[in-house]
Amino acid sequence: MHLGALALALVLLVSLVPDDAQSAETLPRVGYLGFLNEPEASPFRDAFIRGLRDLGYAPGQNIIVDVRRWMTEGQLRQVLSEFVRLKTNVIFVGPPFAAMAAKQATKDIPIVCGSCGDPVENGLAASLARPGSNVTGLASLSAELIGKRLELLKELLPGVSRAAVFLFPTNPGTRPTLRALEAAGRTLGIEMQRVEIRGADDFDNAFRSAATGGAGAVVLQDDPLLRSARTQIAELALKHRLPVSSGILEVVEAGGLVAYGPNRVDMSRRAAGFVDKILKGAKPADLPFEQATKLDLVLNLKTARALSVTIPQSLLLRADRVIE
Repeated sequence: MHLGALALALVLLVSLVPDDAQSAETLPRVGYLGFLNEPEASPFRDAFIRGLRDLGYAPGQNIIVDVRRWMTEGQLRQVLSEFVRLKTNVIFVGPPFAAMAAKQATKDIPIVCGSCGDPVENGLAASLARPGSNVTGLASLSAELIGKRLELLKELLPGVSRAAVFLFPTNPGTRPTLRALEAAGRTLGIEMQRVEIRGADDFDNAFRSAATGGAGAVVLQDDPLLRSARTQIAELALKHRLPVSSGILEVVEAGGLVAYGPNRVDMSRRAAGFVDKILKGAKPADLPFEQATKLDLVLNLKTARALSVTIPQSLLLRADRVIE
């Protein structure tokens, strides 16, 4: 691996670590391993740190927050190995597949997951009430919400009878997502066209396939890749004149039509509470997963105008945010 890429992948926020090496050895260490390709100026990380501060922690003074970035699965595994070597007290991860990698890396260090999909379905927990392993945190239950997003599309596009669903085969939430979508599709009279996405290079063909297959809209399964590919997705959606529905709010900020899903910034803040409980002696196996409580509906009016979609006033009034 090129040394420059490695340095970027393993970036450490020095401001969050004390200068005194002796004091560093005695302070609790939290390894922060957020979302795939999370930017250096990250609202998720800021929210997590804010949550810790609200609980009385001052990074660099009474706690070490060791922040690392990752962009490949190899880098993810390498950072996790380093956290294990450093005897990190708690590891924070963003998405479920990062939690799964962390669980493979260590059975002893507590892991807090900030947006863990359905942790029972993906094998991270025995139950939401009693996880039974070293992983706990927040369940975004994305599959349960994707049916609601299909309802919103039907409300926006009453005449739609076929929608393409972009699925990520390696994502642990794929099977429950597909089940929920097919059930919702039967209820709403919408036929689902499955399109697989394995990497960013697949989006071009995916949108072309959706358009030639007669889809009137695209529904995106929640996946970390959507954040880094959001601009590409928005451009292709406009090119093929396909309204896009997503659970990742950043996709709509980039130009998708509608998003409905958990506020992951809020979830990152709440994750700090799990870290606090664990540092005070709680076992992750006994800490119930919490569900997302703040769900945001975001509409992009600019995109609606470009696609000649009229957004009902009733939907505009329910929106948490409207992008002009």
